[in-house]
Formats: sequence, C-alpha cells, structure tokens
Amino acid sequence: MNFLAHLYLSGTSPKIMVGNFIGDFVKGKSQLNTFEAEIIRGIELHRAIDEFTDSHPVVSLSKNRLRPKYRHYSPVIVDVLYDHFLAKYWSQYHDTLLPDFATSSYQTLERFHAILPPEVQRMLPYMISGNWLVHYARIEGIQRALTGMARRTKFDSKMDESINDLRAHYDAFKEEFEVFFPELKAYAHEFLKNHP
Repeated sequence: MNFLAHLYLSGTSPKIMVGNFIGDFVKGKSQLNTFEAEIIRGIELHRAIDEFTDSHPVVSLSKNRLRPKYRHYSPVIVDVLYDHFLAKYWSQYHDTLLPDFATSSYQTLERFHAILPPEVQRMLPYMISGNWLVHYARIEGIQRALTGMARRTKFDSKMDESINDLRAHYDAFKEEFEVFFPELKAYAHEFLKNHP
C-alpha cells in the first residue's frame, strides 16, 4: 500500500503513524533500533502490511494485469492505484473528511520532523504543498504521483503510462481493492492489538 493507506491503518497513535509512514525508508535492524519503541511498532506495522499485501491473492490479480508491461514495478503501481480508490471512496472507510485527515497527518509528520529519515524530510514539503493525500482521489493526482515515481527510477519503468491501464481496467481494479482492503484493515487492527 502507499502513503494514504499506511497513515489510515495506523490507528490513533501519532508515533505509530510516523513509524508506519517512514517504514520504506528504514532499512535493517541497525536503523530500526535508533527509534523509540512506539515508532518501531509503526515501522513493524508497515512491514507487516507490505508482507500481507504482497502475498494476497486478490492483489496478485491486480499485479498480474500490469506485469507483462511493467514487470517488477507492477506491485509499486498497484500500491498507488489502491491509494486512489481509498481516497476516492474515503467516506466509506473513515468518518473524518479526507482534507481534514490529510491536514492532521501532515501536522503530525511535521511535529516529528527531526527524526524523519533524510529522504522523508526532503519529500514532505512537496507532499504537503501538493496535498498528495487529497489529490490521490483524482486521476490527475495519481498520474502526477506515477510520473514522479517514474522519474526517480534508475531504469525506464514506464510507470507514468500505467494511468492508461487504470482507465482501461478501472472497474476491475476497483473491485479487487474493495475485496482486499477490508481484509487488510482487519489484519492491521489485529496486528496492533497483538503487538502492544
């Protein structure tokens, strides 16, 4: 899953939210152990979410639709596409309006700026000024996200072209997200309950 889903699945703890948000930028145990316990719990939640997602058969349907063209980038693309559906249908999953949730999330991340990995410190101002979390709800917002990711890859990923696949198979991706996401939400809830 991508940024919005990781923030959403963090529960009410700001420190878990921060840990879950930075999970992709913290490598190995040596980096992990530089953080306090509640941040570590968020990073571990992030890793558990990624593992659950990567092995889920419904997510595999989405990835396999993209794999012939995008190969090992297909899981990354699916993460972004699923954030689109979460943002677009946000009111089905959360009582707080998406713009309010986004603002609160940005404020939380800014409060912990000093402990954010350098890559996150550099990215966060762009995320806030572009209001990525809210703009994921629109096709144009997802296109910007995928184009930015394509620019940062070492090889020609063609991720920016995958917006055409989203348009062509919109209903199929949406149906797969709607089956998968409640299961992921339940899994994340259980993880937090069982890892105090």
